Amino acid sequence: MTEAKREHWDAVYRTKAADSVSWYQPTPEPSLRALDALQLPVTASLIDVGGGASSLVDRLLERGWSDLTVLDIAAPALDVAKARLGDEAARIAWMIEDVTVWRPGRQYDVWHDRAVFHFLTEREQRLAYRRALETGTAPGSAVIIASFAPDGPERCSGLPVERYDAAALAREVSSAFALQRDWREEHTTPGGGRQSFQWCVFRRR
Repeated sequence: MTEAKREHWDAVYRTKAADSVSWYQPTPEPSLRALDALQLPVTASLIDVGGGASSLVDRLLERGWSDLTVLDIAAPALDVAKARLGDEAARIAWMIEDVTVWRPGRQYDVWHDRAVFHFLTEREQRLAYRRALETGTAPGSAVIIASFAPDGPERCSGLPVERYDAAALAREVSSAFALQRDWREEHTTPGGGRQSFQWCVFRRR
């Protein structure tokens, strides 16, 4: 299954420009606002799960963050980000991994996932994600997850998705994480479409 998923996402980034995929954001404003609200020091460690070609780490480097990791199943997506960052790419830890089989080797102060969780349509996948999440965080760690909202798309990039409100996302991550904030975002795609996202910020108990 992992290899099939890897081939799918590799093909997406080999056949489409990074700024044309539906989840593209010129600036990751919702993520930055969520981080601003947490008032974390720039010495905090952050992992961007499914970060791919996102410019979140670019913006965080500009703000002085120094302990940043990007995990994605698609090497071509990470290559886009590395090329964009140039020499600055050496300051990021890049990981080509499927989060549902990955075993974190450390814990992070912030776990950020803007659009991975809603692709996990099987219960076993979600349980595997939760195991990685619990291993990769410690008491006090912040967890930021965005997924399609109940009125969001039923499919994305040719794949079915699950849709969540805040209560459903809280059930999925388990009682080990306390929901602190939630809000909706209407994302505008590069093609002008609208997608409803549910954002949640949790704190590891």
